Amino acid sequence: MSLVSEKKEGKLELIAQKHFTPWDEMYLVVDFLNKHLKDKKVMFGLNKKNGEMVMSIYEVE
Repeated sequence: MSLVSEKKEGKLELIAQKHFTPWDEMYLVVDFLNKHLKDKKVMFGLNKKNGEMVMSIYEVE
């Protein structure tokens, strides 16, 4: 018996990533995009990595 669920609901697939110079209000852009595009099955993420900001775009299945 497999312990891995075959349920795909809620699965995220990375579409793209972009590195930016740090900008304090970038999280506001990501929040805006997530609120207004959630019905389009996309989700945006923001991470600070090695002194850069990284925006990720995911497809939500």
